Amino acid sequence: MAFVIFLIPCFVISTDIAFSCQNADDFVGASAPGDIIIGGLFAVHSEMLHPEEDPIKPVIQNCAGFEIQVFLQTLAMIHAIETINNSTLLSGVTLGYEIYDTCAEVTKAMASALRFLSKFNSSEDAVEFKCNYSDYIPRVKAVTGASYSEVSMAVSRLLALQLIPQVSPASSAEILSDKIRFPSFFRTIPSDFHQTRAMTRLIYESGWNWIGVIATDDDNGRFALESFGVQAMANNVCIAFKEMLPAYLSDSTFHTKVDHAIEKIVKETRVNVIVVFMRQFHVLKLFKKAIERNVKKVWIASDNWSAAFKISTIPNIRQLGTVVGFGFKSGDISSFQEFLRNLHEKPTENNKFLHEYIMLLSVCAYLEYHDFQTCIANQSQDDLLENAGSKPQIWRDDFLNANIEQGFIHSTILAVYAIAHAIKGRCKDRDCKDPSAFTPWELLEELKKVVVIDDDKEVKFDPNGDMSTSYDVLLWKEIDGHVEITTMAEYDAEKGGFIFEDEEKKKDFLALKKVQSTCSQHCRPGQVKKVTESPHTCCYECIYCPENHYSNQTDMDYCYRCNNKTYWAPVNSTTCYRKTIYFLAWTDWFAIFLLLLSAFGVVVVLSICIIFTKNLDTPVVKASGGLIVCYIILFSHFLIFLSTVFFIDVPTDFKCKTRQALFGISFTLCISCILIKSLKILLAFSFDPKLQNFLKCMYKPIPAVVTCTGIQVIICTFWLIFRTPFVNQNFSIPKAIILECNEGSIVAFGIMLGYIAALAFICFIFAFKGRKLPENYNEAKFITFGMLIYFIAWIVFIPVYATTFGKYLPAVEIIVVLISNYGILCCTFLPKCYIIIYKQETNTKSAFLKMVYTYSSKSAGSVAVSQASLDSKSSSLRATVTDSCKTENDSVNGNCHFQVPGQPLIKGKVLPKNAARTMIRKRVSSI
Repeated sequence: MAFVIFLIPCFVISTDIAFSCQNADDFVGASAPGDIIIGGLFAVHSEMLHPEEDPIKPVIQNCAGFEIQVFLQTLAMIHAIETINNSTLLSGVTLGYEIYDTCAEVTKAMASALRFLSKFNSSEDAVEFKCNYSDYIPRVKAVTGASYSEVSMAVSRLLALQLIPQVSPASSAEILSDKIRFPSFFRTIPSDFHQTRAMTRLIYESGWNWIGVIATDDDNGRFALESFGVQAMANNVCIAFKEMLPAYLSDSTFHTKVDHAIEKIVKETRVNVIVVFMRQFHVLKLFKKAIERNVKKVWIASDNWSAAFKISTIPNIRQLGTVVGFGFKSGDISSFQEFLRNLHEKPTENNKFLHEYIMLLSVCAYLEYHDFQTCIANQSQDDLLENAGSKPQIWRDDFLNANIEQGFIHSTILAVYAIAHAIKGRCKDRDCKDPSAFTPWELLEELKKVVVIDDDKEVKFDPNGDMSTSYDVLLWKEIDGHVEITTMAEYDAEKGGFIFEDEEKKKDFLALKKVQSTCSQHCRPGQVKKVTESPHTCCYECIYCPENHYSNQTDMDYCYRCNNKTYWAPVNSTTCYRKTIYFLAWTDWFAIFLLLLSAFGVVVVLSICIIFTKNLDTPVVKASGGLIVCYIILFSHFLIFLSTVFFIDVPTDFKCKTRQALFGISFTLCISCILIKSLKILLAFSFDPKLQNFLKCMYKPIPAVVTCTGIQVIICTFWLIFRTPFVNQNFSIPKAIILECNEGSIVAFGIMLGYIAALAFICFIFAFKGRKLPENYNEAKFITFGMLIYFIAWIVFIPVYATTFGKYLPAVEIIVVLISNYGILCCTFLPKCYIIIYKQETNTKSAFLKMVYTYSSKSAGSVAVSQASLDSKSSSLRATVTDSCKTENDSVNGNCHFQVPGQPLIKGKVLPKNAARTMIRKRVSSI
């Protein structure tokens, strides 16, 4: 019970009063003499008390809330100065210091800055107004501090009046890098730009995009929030809510706003990650409320409190969830730790902070750790003075070492050493024991060039006055039942990436991904975000990428479009697929079938050549126009069959140009020869005088063939020159590219086919005229059938070709070519081959003459010639004709009227002597 009664005054927050300020010297927290004085500004107390009296008077008020971590920074500055004085760095020049408590308040810090600006060795600590401070010697040459950015901004503007260098080990606001507004400000830590970028990088890599932010409503908090907002937007991270807490604990609305912030966190159930830009005493109040409400989140700590031992030791702190923070990179501070072990031997006359700490130890020494820490922070000055006298002075070595925040200690020592190296540069050629040896603005110029060796690495200030050191990524981890602050990774500010010491720490980092903090579910690859009515881009629906679009990453804002000419993609695709290239390949079964048909046609052509060559002198071969004409026609058929090869396999420019020209010219040559044959047959067996004259004029075999074929050659030549066929990629099928020949000019293609059709039509007319000629040797009838097959095939081809697309389009033309070619070939030559092979008795000269005489006599219509009279003399023929004329009784003056079968009665003269024989011989000779 006595123990509990003792705890009660320790937890009561009353008017915490630090040592009262009666005069200017009482205002100094710690000091030591030296040739060159360095000022120090640290928030050793967390708040400045405000008077309740009215009216308020301009009096520097007392402070409350002893901060162990900041007290340690003052000790680090003292330790660094003492170490430098005991070294040869400054060659006999000693450094002194004056350290002031800002109480985390701009007003108190400005009062301290005014004392820094006062004239050196002035008894009144007066600041002279001058238009030119170039020769002005102030009380201090440089200043270390302040602890908070808001305070540093105000102090730096004041110190800039005399360009007194200010090197802060803790103020990280990005705005302080502006050398126009803060020309004399430096810092041994990176700016918040790097910290906020590191935070957003952590959030992004952990898969979070829906977070909350809590910051203090002061310059530091607002600037940090602004910088973080820019970085978050760049990494597609949305801020669900922003809560601003009053900068001062004395604000009457502080507790209300803390409660409101907790309510907001509880209400936003999808927000499981909270970024906190606050001072340690703010976080302490916030976390105590959060523990009461059983809030469990991932807390991302700024450098202000990420390594705060007094927060990590709050009872039940592990119930809050996971704390991940960014702390300044620490160095070797073993000498400082040794300094702390011997601190109890140091005098306290010139160090009010140390004296107050020893008194606090005496009052709170017998408490458990967290109660001990709380007692120190909340112990009132009245109770302190009352209880300290009755308590023996004790020392707890473990307490100070346990509260060390290594990053801040290291940066404080580094700040002092940077100033010392700048002083060394100024003191090379002058006696620095004289305070007027150099001015602060000269030291400022030297500080810009300073290079300090830190852990065997050279560090210096960049043009913005910042030292771009890296960050330690800190993880508050539960070990043996209590929370320890461990280093999980290192963040490289220059490269923007995380460096892990071992796999175990990397696993701790990856384990953060298990926590979900998103407004919407992540859109998988193949999906795209569709923004909803929410103003936040992180709140969206996931829809599939449409056809021919893809997304290959998570949470993409849009789908990439495939190159539709060569690639395709189905709906909900994560990649594009190369289109299959189609053409009528050699291995295609249909192509093989067509090639076999073409090859069979070539065999047929060669077989006919052999048959006709062996029966060269037979009437059938002679009646066909002779071997040369047959060879030309057969050669044309061979080329037509050969042209089908150019329609198969990968189209090339050569194939596209060759196939139509070869087919067109070959077919024209074939039709031209058949046309001449039709004319010859009609000429041999026609008895119409007018038709005879016309046919004689037309029948010029070589010129006619050359002319007909030459016209086609000219057509094809102009076609190939002006609108030549070329290889075309057809993209009409979504998943395929069809390689095909573009004919270049459909008009030219039509003219070529139309010209062949015109010749075929003329040939058809002539053949149709001679369809009733002698049966066994009559080609006209079969030529008529061949032309009919040609017309039917090509008439059907036109609509089929126009409506067909794909790789089988060339096959359509091949089929038509084969049908028409086979039709003409078979109708022209196969009946003759049949007679040559199977009807050899009709393939004799006598049989041929008998057929001719029979047809001639029927055509003349004057006599009925018996088969036995073919070898009789001409007198018999004349007698027959005379008798015939007599029977008609229409002979007048030597004229004879006779009627040809199927024709009207013809009047004519009686055939003169030997007329029939002459006529028969002419027909035979023409054949």
